[in-house]
Amino acid sequence: MSASTITPGARAGAKEWLGLSVLLLPTVLLFLAMTVLFLATPQIAADLGPSSGQLLWINDIYGLVMAGLLVAMGTLGDRLGRRRILMFGAVAFGLASMAAAFAPDAGWLIAARAVMGVGAAAVMPSTLSLISNMFRDERQRGTAIGLWAASISVGVAIGPLVGGLLLESFWWGAALLIGVPVMALVVIAAPLLVPEYRAPQAGSPDVPSVLLSMASLLPIVYGIKEFAKHGLNTTAIATAALGLLLSVVFVRRQLKLANPLLDVRLFANRTFSGGLAVFLFSAIALGGVYLLFTQYLQLVAGQSPLKSGLWILPAALALVAVSMLAPKLTRRVRPAYVVAGGALFSVAGYLVLTQVEAVGLPMLIIGFYLLYPGIAPTMALTTNLVIGSAPPEKAGAASAVNSTASDLGVSLGIAVLGSLGAAIYRSEMPDDVPAAAADTLPGALAAAEALPADQAAALVDQARDAFAEGLNIAAGGAAALAALAAILAIALLRRVPATGTPAPADEAREEELAKV
Repeated sequence: MSASTITPGARAGAKEWLGLSVLLLPTVLLFLAMTVLFLATPQIAADLGPSSGQLLWINDIYGLVMAGLLVAMGTLGDRLGRRRILMFGAVAFGLASMAAAFAPDAGWLIAARAVMGVGAAAVMPSTLSLISNMFRDERQRGTAIGLWAASISVGVAIGPLVGGLLLESFWWGAALLIGVPVMALVVIAAPLLVPEYRAPQAGSPDVPSVLLSMASLLPIVYGIKEFAKHGLNTTAIATAALGLLLSVVFVRRQLKLANPLLDVRLFANRTFSGGLAVFLFSAIALGGVYLLFTQYLQLVAGQSPLKSGLWILPAALALVAVSMLAPKLTRRVRPAYVVAGGALFSVAGYLVLTQVEAVGLPMLIIGFYLLYPGIAPTMALTTNLVIGSAPPEKAGAASAVNSTASDLGVSLGIAVLGSLGAAIYRSEMPDDVPAAAADTLPGALAAAEALPADQAAALVDQARDAFAEGLNIAAGGAAALAALAAILAIALLRRVPATGTPAPADEAREEELAKV
């Protein structure tokens, strides 16, 4: 089928709503898998013995590859078939999940996680763009996209609990095997319930653009990692500069192509670019702190994986509740103010986390219970703003860019704030401790097992204090990023009216120009 047979503005029926449930399943899974792996990090570290750099790559290579390929996969879906790309991604993700679950060493796990990122990159924009195609009625589309955003929250909410239960009973690889039956169900059900869609008059994918989209991202992130670990050295400057240069080349190429991989003119739309910016900075703040938070619960506070999941669950349920409430608030309040208000709650939570070293677990829990639901309005509202501001034939690319902002944000958060926390840890550790203990907290806990009791206790206390100091500093950086997200929401999204209110004439003209 070259294009959907659904008439613009037609109301969706029972088949479309059943199809939506098929599309929500992998969305829940992808975010469940991310939070599950955060809880599994201590077990992975104990089993595979990765370095601090490998430990960060295990967590963020998935998101980086996913973010680097989302735009390419979204555009390929528009041109080759969104359902076809969805099914390709489901198969790739399922097979790579099995390979990762039985990884014999850190290098194998990193490689398998990278392939999982390829599969996820195909799935994510396909789900969102197919929703845009299946639901042409504006109110129904808003509801469907709201459910899609809520499914992310559900994945985040149940991930820690499911992960805790699995990690209590099985080895860490079981947390990765969740994806296999879910993706198998998607492959079976999608052809029956989800219509295929290809954009009319779509050209062939531009291979150099695909390569440039990846090549411009990875050097920037590597440069940031190098800076956080070794300071502003030649490698950090050179790699980041290379990534920025390739980004410029990528943009210039897109402007010249008749059928670009990414229509960069979409960014001229204030709603499109503003929603993405707010989402990006919010995700960066959350990504790095979430990783440090889950490690603190287990390695510093001594909570089991199951107890860690139970500590997280109330905040995650609050996130789901706020995600469902936020669209209702926008019937009376402009989305910009709802998003900014949530971001300010996150700022308060991050600031509380800067006191964890002094107070301990109570401050950790209070801070997380403030910051986590605070990101819900951003998750629930910016997605619909971004997708709604793009024309239907560019929904795949718009969905991909939206997903890129989310996943790149989480990956950059791990890279930037995670590396910052690791750098603070290393700087706080004495020079006379074993090399593994000076590199990571799991390394210190492992080294302590071979020491006499008094020396072991001293080393563990030093390592836990150093880790808590790293969390404090990273939380301060996250607070600044969340505050920036709130400012951007007011500055760039304030013209977006409350639901049902006609847009101002100048905003309407701006949106029409962006769609040309």
